[in-house]
Amino acid sequence: MVKYFLQLIILLVFISSCSTEKKQPEHTNQFVKVSNTGFYVNGKPYYFLGANFWYGINLGSEKGGQRARLIRELDRLQDLGITNLRIVGLSEGPNDKPYRMLPAVQTAPGEFDEDLLNGLDFLLSEMAKRKMYAVVCLGNFWPWSGGWGQYMLWSKSVDSIPYPPPHPGGDWDRYQKFSAKFYSDSAAVQMYYNAVKKIVTRKNSITKVNYKDDPTIMSWQLCNEPRGMNNQKKYNKWIDSSAALIKQWDPNHLVSAGTEGYTSGPEYAGVDVKENNNGPDIDYVTCHVWVENWGWYDPKRNDKTYDSAVHKMEHYLKLHVDAARKLAKPLVIEEFGLARNDGNFSPSALTTVKDNYYAKVFQEAYNYASLSSPIAGVNFWAWSGEGRPKVPGTIWKKGDPFTGDPPHELQGWYSVYDTDTSTQLVIKRYANMMNSLD
Repeated sequence: MVKYFLQLIILLVFISSCSTEKKQPEHTNQFVKVSNTGFYVNGKPYYFLGANFWYGINLGSEKGGQRARLIRELDRLQDLGITNLRIVGLSEGPNDKPYRMLPAVQTAPGEFDEDLLNGLDFLLSEMAKRKMYAVVCLGNFWPWSGGWGQYMLWSKSVDSIPYPPPHPGGDWDRYQKFSAKFYSDSAAVQMYYNAVKKIVTRKNSITKVNYKDDPTIMSWQLCNEPRGMNNQKKYNKWIDSSAALIKQWDPNHLVSAGTEGYTSGPEYAGVDVKENNNGPDIDYVTCHVWVENWGWYDPKRNDKTYDSAVHKMEHYLKLHVDAARKLAKPLVIEEFGLARNDGNFSPSALTTVKDNYYAKVFQEAYNYASLSSPIAGVNFWAWSGEGRPKVPGTIWKKGDPFTGDPPHELQGWYSVYDTDTSTQLVIKRYANMMNSLD
């Protein structure tokens, strides 16, 4: 009898332990992880072709958004084989300022629009249903989401933001040197940290899962295209300090800096791939390549500039592959794009050159990935879906439909529409190729 009771107790203990294990979240081992120069999910390699979908948070808001459109856009992207979206998780107001996505998530220091936060909740919950991963960007060197200039305005270290073009009298050099002062503005940086903590430690109001426990999030990204300019020491220190803080709040997710890489003038921009990404809390390297923005390509002189631009793109990617290999970290080509034929902003303009260029970039990414190089993912800029500019070639204004082109840029420049059938065929072909890698 004693032996029977002992066996019964052991059995009950075993059943209890199994029950406890079942109560653990099913996704505990589904986070994207890094090993050497690759991404892994459940111990299997994760390669992806993704899209920039920065305005998803605004579509997802219940009161002022377009949830039905968001669902349609996600379904379209899923049909293309896309498993990764780079999205904005924080934007800064106030909502009466120009050249930025509106409404903003943070309307004043420490004041947040709960409808927008719920929009992020909804976006992540819908992405999870489609087995998509999110790279959540938390800041911006440029003004199109508020960014560094707005934090410095809030800290009262400056009186105004010297907006770059298309603002009348705007100057890119003046704006960039102004924006890089952010890293030395302790009050502005602290406001940024407070806002980041608000997002990283949030609980999803729909799924009831803490963000830090949600494997839908692949990584937190410190900023969109941060540059050091003439403040490089503070800049590098900020990268490492910010990444370390996020890891304290959330040890489950990856962290990336969000840098362009070397850009077309790295010394001028104050950037260095190795120095910017060598910190222990930066998990992977990013690069952006913009052949038109950097003057490598002129759509109105396609016959004379296209081939050279492609060669420069290929060389640029090789530089970053070499740097990432030395850092022993994965590399993501997370921004690239090209204008429609002849630089035409109309949604009906041809995309022949754009399609060819997309195929060139995707093929480079696939070739490197298939050889187990550091390149593990590529995100094109940017998905517009059914969003159309009110007036192609003009600046976005509050109330206009969201497109793939951010508010400070001419609408229709780099957008990929739901009617761009040929472009989508290229995307789908290479998405399937990247998804098949193991």
